[in-house]
This record gives sequence, structure tokens and C-alpha cells, in this order.
Amino acid sequence: MTSKSYTNLLDLLTGDFQALKVERKRLPRAMTVPSNVSELVELEQARSVSSDDPSSVAQDRMIIVVNQLPVNAQRVLDGTGWIFTWDDDSLLLRLKDGFPEDMEVIFVGSLKADVDISEQDNVSQILLESFNCAPTFLPPDLSDRFYSKFCKKQLWPLFHYMLPFSVDHGGRFDRSLWEDYVSVNRLFAQRVIEVINPDDDYVWIHDYHLMVMPTFLRRRFNRLRMGFFLHSPFPSSEIYRSLPVREEIIRALLNADLIGFHTFDYARHFLSCCSRMLGLEYQSKRGYLGLEYHGRTVGIKIMPVGIHMGMIQSSMKLAVQEQRIVELRQKFEGKTVLLGVDDMDIFKGINLKLLAMEQMLKQQPHWRGKAVLVQIANPARGRGGNIGKIQSEIEQTCQRINMEYGRPGYEPVVFIHGSVSLAERIAYYTIAECVVVTALRDGMNLIPYEYVVCRQGMPDSESGAELAGPKKSMLVVSEFIGCSPSLSGAIRVNPWNVEAAAVAMNEAISMGEAEKQLRHEKHYRYVSTHDVAFWARSFLQDLERTCSDHFKRRCWGIGLGFGFRVVSLDPNFRKLSIDTIVSSYQRSKSRAIFLDYDGTLMPQNSISKSPGQEVISILNTLCADPKNTVFIVSGRGKDSLSNWFSPCRKLGIAAEHGYFLRWPEKDGWETCGQSSGFGWLQIAEPVMKLYAEATDGSYIESKESALVWHHEDADPDFGSAQAKELLDHLESVLANEPVAVKKGQFIVEVKPQGVSKGLVAEKVFVSMDAKGKQADFVLCIGDDRSDEEMFEIVDAAVLRNILSFGASVFACTVGQKPSKAKYYLNDTTEVRIMLQSLAEFSDLSVSPD
Repeated sequence: MTSKSYTNLLDLLTGDFQALKVERKRLPRAMTVPSNVSELVELEQARSVSSDDPSSVAQDRMIIVVNQLPVNAQRVLDGTGWIFTWDDDSLLLRLKDGFPEDMEVIFVGSLKADVDISEQDNVSQILLESFNCAPTFLPPDLSDRFYSKFCKKQLWPLFHYMLPFSVDHGGRFDRSLWEDYVSVNRLFAQRVIEVINPDDDYVWIHDYHLMVMPTFLRRRFNRLRMGFFLHSPFPSSEIYRSLPVREEIIRALLNADLIGFHTFDYARHFLSCCSRMLGLEYQSKRGYLGLEYHGRTVGIKIMPVGIHMGMIQSSMKLAVQEQRIVELRQKFEGKTVLLGVDDMDIFKGINLKLLAMEQMLKQQPHWRGKAVLVQIANPARGRGGNIGKIQSEIEQTCQRINMEYGRPGYEPVVFIHGSVSLAERIAYYTIAECVVVTALRDGMNLIPYEYVVCRQGMPDSESGAELAGPKKSMLVVSEFIGCSPSLSGAIRVNPWNVEAAAVAMNEAISMGEAEKQLRHEKHYRYVSTHDVAFWARSFLQDLERTCSDHFKRRCWGIGLGFGFRVVSLDPNFRKLSIDTIVSSYQRSKSRAIFLDYDGTLMPQNSISKSPGQEVISILNTLCADPKNTVFIVSGRGKDSLSNWFSPCRKLGIAAEHGYFLRWPEKDGWETCGQSSGFGWLQIAEPVMKLYAEATDGSYIESKESALVWHHEDADPDFGSAQAKELLDHLESVLANEPVAVKKGQFIVEVKPQGVSKGLVAEKVFVSMDAKGKQADFVLCIGDDRSDEEMFEIVDAAVLRNILSFGASVFACTVGQKPSKAKYYLNDTTEVRIMLQSLAEFSDLSVSPD
């Protein structure tokens, strides 16, 4: 079939696109400069992804977007072409094992080789047809600035907790490099747009190289099903917030539907940043974490990646065939081998591991001549002056330990610097009694997983006893790596504590055989069942669940640049039309109007909270119509409201969320809650004072009917935690009191039972019904949680026959957000305009005061 393809990625500042239909297997040459593709004439009116009906014909596909394609590219010797092969060592290549068999997988990413612009068309065609890969070609200078200078020297150190204290330590933030990073993300998004069928495809973006890409795709396709997985650590909010473009990245990530992390620590740090920077609080629903972001639920997935069992087992057979296991056993016969396998970089803690080995030999002399640490150091993925210093330091430490504790025929440290094949690595796994990982910070690290599988062996193999495996293994792992939480039988260490690491290494190789076996069995059960296929399948299932209602909701994009976001709302939730409500207003004979005050008639950020003359005039005009019953329903105290609205004699007022009620043209106030006294105040107030004193920035507000603890000015995390504690504390001590304890936005409130804005509306309806004036028009406007109860009661009133049959009901919230109301107005200005329109059509047979 032919896919609907799109070119000319938006410019975030202009939002300008064009659509182009092309054959799925044919790609135009990729852009080679960091700018937008030229505008193209729209050849066919393609159905947009914003359509309400998803495609029922196309097959679901998964588009996996990675920095580098899992493909090796090698130039033919005569220079006339290229040879492409799959990179079997790439774990991302194995993701498709977790997807349904009939799901097509397309990879989008850059190649590991520079391809001349004259060859890019041909290379694109070959890779798409033979490998299902859509390459993104980057100019060498842009690629270097993007990857080597921004990703590896600015993002990567920061995400591994290295702050840029100086030019030589972490590197200063460079705005031009950030612009290059954005340009490359735009190019990757453009390549996805060229191959995507947005109604039917899933997009899964990987790692910190492409963190702003979701914004580019989301702006083009509001309902695109898109996930993102971060393979590196996510730093604590104190570290992350030092990044000058911190908010741009967070907002871009929130344009994905599902964001994945290896551990809860990483997810917790991300959620803390969302809370502190954007005021977003996560919720847990039936075991799933999520953030409500402009009506969309952004899922948070916590699932460490696994290994590919088949790849490891194939390499085990190869290791046997090459006789490496036999050779190594002979070489280290009579020795107890500890193994380290790390990349040569500043965060792997190799030198600390060597110091721990030195300390163990010093403290445990009986291991001298017996224990050997084999340290494999793979070549560094990046480049920089720090790598050379680290390597020199490691080599000096190795020489010192070997000179101090070595002897003829025995070297306590064997240092191997260079690329080691998987088969070679497996041979070392097979003979090692213990694997030691002392990384200072690492996103995941799959070395322990590989080691456990190799030590299990393949007993049913025809390759003989070499693959049977000892079925016992020991792990000493840093507590700062992503795989640590899943390896509960490992000995966890703080790599900075060299003495404790030495003790752990000694404990690991001295442990009894039965204990080693039990720990190994525990690890193998986990590793063998949580492989890369399980990880991919679990992520896809969560992505499907998170996106299940995409085509049932109304979506539209708002905002410019990285402030862009998609508002997603129920299809029945729509903007209140002035023409519609005025028409119903004119036809009606008995009307009930309920208006919240703060955030509805008066902006929340207004310094002066008293109503202006405009509001007073509108209310007086509405109240003057004998068909109208108008109430202000607010959480404010009765004294303030009574004073502010003294010019409005015919206005009803409900204060403190309805505890106090004053009917139109009446002077006295009646109470609506239970009249059992306020003895509970003597219990609640001391408890609140305790939390107010303990929580800097919090305070207590005393009302006549309620007590409120505010924490909007406290530390977000601490304030939220204290609010939960206070809620539990108050519910416990007030369990036998006639009060309700509720948690709101930055508040914990204690108020009498039976008090709510909804009950005010119900009481007014009942009163009108008793007078034979059942309301046939209801307008209810509010902006916060307390108004939701009013919306609920208003909707239910029709079914209870306390409203006229066929009554026109307009429950309206202020702001485009999830609500029980069916209508919205954007802000207080629109509320006033709408009320003014109603006032103009009011019957003024009785003049206003």
C-alpha cells in the first residue's frame, strides 16, 4: 500500500508545513544542511492524523529512532560502492523480537560512516529496501558539533552528575551548540515524517541525543503514538536545573505519550523536575504512573532493559569453537579470577576498582599469588583530554600493584586495553568467579547480566562440557548503576569507599559454594525472563494503553517554539458559544446562575481582589431581571463578600464554599453545615501549627467554618510530602468528629461535613421548585476543584426532576483543562464578555439598583 508521507518539517516559530504523497519505499535525499526543506506543492489532499477516524486498512508499524542505525557500513575497496551489514552487537536491533510477528519495524538514524552527497540517494534506497532503515545524513561538521561537543561534552557529563565548574571540567554551556542539537533533532524528525503513516504507526525515540524530537513530531501530528526511552541516568533536580535549556527539554519530552527510564530513581528525578519547574504532580492509577499535561496523560515507564539471550548463547558456542575458554583456563589455572569489563571513560570507576583490589591484597595476604583481577577496558566512545589522563592513571596503578604484589608467573592485575569481541568476553565470563562493576554513574550496564547467563551455561548443547556452566556466580556492583536494583543477590558497594569495596570483593570470592549457587539462581531467573524482548514488549503494551483514546479525544496544538503542547479534551467538551447561550437565555422563563469569584470573575493573579465597577454593573443588570436567580459561590469569607457586593442587593451569596448562605434581598446569613459546634478546631489547630512550624513557607488560614493549611510557598517536594502526612494525621485525630479533611492544590482543609458548592446549587434548585419556578436555564461557571462538585450536581439535577424538563444546562470551567463541565471559556475576560452579552438581553422591566 502507499503511505501518507509528509515533508517540510515545521519551523517551530512559523508552523509552516506542506504535505507530499510518496511511495513508502522511496525516499528523497536527506537534507545536508541544518535548515528546512524547500516548500513543496501539495500534490494530494491527504487525510490528516487529526482526523477522528483512525485507519482501518493499514498495518501497525514501529518506527524506531536512534542516533546511529544498527547497521555497519564499509566502503568497497575500489571505492565504487558500499557494503552494509547488520550490527549484531546492537541491542536495539533485537527490539523487534518483542513485537508482534506481523509488525513491520523501520529504523531511522544516522550511519557510522560519512556518505558523499552524490551517493545519498542510492544509499537511502538500498538501506530502505534491504534493511528497512531510513538514514539521516548529517554534514560532518554538524555531526561533530552535535555529538562530540554537545551530547558528549555537555549533556552526557551533566546527566552523570558532573557540573560545568570550569571550561576544563564539564565544559561551559554553548548556545550555538544547543542550536546545532535542535537542528539535528529537526533533521531526524524530518526523516521520520518522510516514511510515517501517522494514523497507524508507532514511533519510539531512544536516548538523550534526541530529547527534543518529540516536539517536532507532536506539532505536526497531534495524535501520533510516540514513546521515548532514556538510556542514561536522569540526574537529580538540583543538577538538572543547572542546565540553561532545562525547561525546553522537559517540555519537549512531555510531548511524548510514554517516557521510559531504567530505574525509579531516574523517573523520580524527572518527576521532581516536572514538579519544581512546571508545577506538575504525578499520579499513580492502578499501578501506572502518569502526569496530566494539558489534558493528556503522559505515562512514566520504569523498566530496565535486558540482554538478548540468543545472541549470548550463540557467542558462547563460538567461544568454545575458538578454544578460548580452554586457553584461559590453562592460563589462569589455580587462580581465582575477578573480572572487570568497562569502557575507558571517567565515570566507570576503573581506577577505584584497582585500588580496591590493592586494598584486598593488603588486608588479605592469603590471596596474594591466588587472586587475579582481569580488567578489560574497551576504547572510549568519546574523545577528550580527560580520557588520556584517566588511562595514564590506570596504567600507573596497574604497574604499582603488579610491582608490589606480583612475582614470577603471577600478576595480580591483568589490564587489557582495546576492543574485545563478545566471544572473547564470554570466555572470560566463563572462567571468572566474580564480576566487579564499580562505575561512579551508569545508566544501566548489562555486563552483570551477560556474566550470569554465561555462568549458567548451555547444558543441552552438543558442544560439550565447556558450555555446561558452573551454575554459580558472584557480583560486586556499584549502587549507582541502573542494573543494581534488579540484582538483589549482588553485593552492592559505594565505589568511592575503597575499603568497603575491598571487603566486598573478598566476601564474594570467599563465599560458600551453596550461597553462590542460590544467588546465581535468583539472578538467572530474573535475567532470563526479563530479556530485551520482554522489555520491548512491555514498553509497546504500555504505549498502546497510554494512547488507547487518542482518536476519541479532541486535540489541538498551542504555543510556539518549545512551549508548544497539545491540548487533549473529551469530544463533548467544547467552548461555550455566546450565540448558543444567548439563544437559550432568551427562550427561558426561570434561570439559575452560579458564579465562582476568584479565577472566574476576578483573575487569580490580580493584586486587588475587590470587584470593579464593570463586574458590579453586569451583576446588577442580571439580578434586575425577575426571571434570574443569581448567586456568587466562593471560598472566601462572608465579611469580604458582603462588603464587596453590598451594591448588589438582589445578589445571592454563598461564602466559605457554601457554609454561609445569604439569599437575595436578605440581610441575614444562614449556615448550611452540621451545627454540632466547632470543638474540632481545638484538635485540628495544634496539629496544623506543628506542621506550619516544621514546614518553612507554609501558613494557616483561619475561617469561621474551616481551617486551611497552605504550602504553595514551601519547597514543592517537602511541602507535598508534609501535606500527605498532615492529611493522614488529621484524618486520624478527627476520625470521630463531624468534619471532612480534604487535600487541594497546595492546601489541606478541615471543614464541617455536608458543606460544598454543589449543595448550594441543590438548595437553590429545591427552593425555586418549591416556589413553582423550576429552572429551565442553568449557568454554572468556576475554575477549580471545588467547582467540580457544583458541575456534578448541576448535571444530576435534571435526572432528579428538580429542574424543568428539557432545561438548558451550561456547566462551564475557566481554562482548557479536564473537567466535569461540558463547556469552557479561556479566561476571566471571556467570562465577563459572555455575562455582558446575557445582560444585554435581560428583561429590565424592573430597573437595577
